Amino acid sequence: MSTKEEKFNNYLRAKGLKFTPERKIILQEVFSLRKHFNADQLFEKLHKKNRQISRATVYRSLPLLVESGLIVETLRCQSKVSYEQIFGHKHHDHLVCIKCGRIIEFRNEKIEKLQEEVCKEHNFKAVEHRLGIRGYCSRCLSRANKKSS
Repeated sequence: MSTKEEKFNNYLRAKGLKFTPERKIILQEVFSLRKHFNADQLFEKLHKKNRQISRATVYRSLPLLVESGLIVETLRCQSKVSYEQIFGHKHHDHLVCIKCGRIIEFRNEKIEKLQEEVCKEHNFKAVEHRLGIRGYCSRCLSRANKKSS
């Protein structure tokens, strides 16, 4: 199995693009994050480390990382697209709080099996799926209940 750098470099080369120092820094920063992130959060983290990478470069690099299979877009939350790394990680789904933006990851074998059955029933070859349930997390529900009491 190749490393994330090799995978990204091979992808870029196949597209006629270069693995620039800026793209390498962005890749390294993305994989240093252990949570979901959006483009602005990534840019701010790079900026705080005095990395001279423009916001535009960050925004242009994220779709390349998605297309290369290293990261995925998770659900939109509070008008922003969140991303997470998938290289070397098991598939999982998400619960997204529409009040605070909290993202809770979960894996459920029954859901996975059901998806496989649905695909089989329709003679469909799945290559990706995303399940996201939007609602309110326990913290936001608790706060709302305290206010209404």
